[in-house]
This record gives sequence, C-alpha cells and structure tokens, in this order.
Amino acid sequence: MIGEINMHRCDWVTSTLLQHYHDEEWGVPAHDDCKHFEMLILEGAQAGLSWETVLRKRDAYREVFKGFNPERVAQMNDAELDEHLQNPAIIRNRLKVFCTRKNALAFLGIQQEFGSFDRYIWQWVDGKPLDGRRESTEEVPTATDISTALSKDLKKRGMTFVGPTIIYAYMQAVGLVNDHLVSCFRYPEVEKMS
Repeated sequence: MIGEINMHRCDWVTSTLLQHYHDEEWGVPAHDDCKHFEMLILEGAQAGLSWETVLRKRDAYREVFKGFNPERVAQMNDAELDEHLQNPAIIRNRLKVFCTRKNALAFLGIQQEFGSFDRYIWQWVDGKPLDGRRESTEEVPTATDISTALSKDLKKRGMTFVGPTIIYAYMQAVGLVNDHLVSCFRYPEVEKMS
C-alpha cells in the first residue's frame, strides 16, 4: 500500500488483522453502550489467550451473543448458553460463556442507575481520555490505580472476568486512555478525537 511503507505503528501490531484493528478502532473514544458491552465481553474472553485469537472469533461472538445487545444477552437461558459451548467458532470456556449473561445483567443495572453505561464509564476519567504519552511499549502498564478501582466497582456490581488487567485493556480499547506510542501515526489522530 502506497503511503504505508514508512508508517510507524505500535509494536504489538504483528499481523494484518491486528493492523486493521489498531488503525481503525483501538483507542478511539467509544460512546455507544453496545460497543462498551462488546469490548468488556471480548476483553474478558481474551484472558489467557492472544487478542488476535479473540479478533478471529469476533464475528461468531457477535452472532452468538446477539450483536452484543445486553438486554437480549441477559435473557439467554442455560440451555442456550450450554449449546454455544459446542460452537468451535467461539472460545468454549464455560465460565467465560456463562459470565456473558451475568455481565449483561450487571451492565443493565449500571445503565438503569446512571442512565447509560457510557455515562458511568467516562466518569472514571472525568469525561476525557487519559493521555498515556508512551515513548515505548515497556512504559505501557498492564493495570493502573483507575483500572484497579474500576475493576473492584464492576465486581461489586456483579461482573466477572473484569480484573484490573482486563479492565485496563478495555480502557485502552474504548479510548478511555490513549496508549498509542507517541511515535505511532495513530497517536495524534486519536488525540484529536478527545
């Protein structure tokens, strides 16, 4: 592709699939509740796996979990969830599959309390993305005080697979923090979206 030869990206971009995700989506501030729910579920599904594995299965997750509509996922019954455990197109971990419904119920509770999940989540960063200003991958944390506090609050509200590291990855994904390296071509683009 012309113009991309000298384009510097974050170091973790090692495949075409990751490149597309990095260039189009990662770090972009999200304000859609279904997008928030999707990324919470996918980040939880990643636990112990690579993000590329999750991205390869993303379309199947969207189909199985009803477009990540939390109302519809909350209504899924045990038999339906058990059936999905036989589907090789998703990660067939019983705890991860069943936590999707549990997390949907907690998500709906947060929506009811705050008016939207978006309003709830953005209060954790005072409504504006945190600017990581990372010079190298080694500077990027796996968890922060905010992700730890947010993790505790989500667990208190009934969510699972929302540990501090998972939540920090979620925060990066939905643009609560801009952790593109400052040398990455996406850093200034994402910064302007704040």
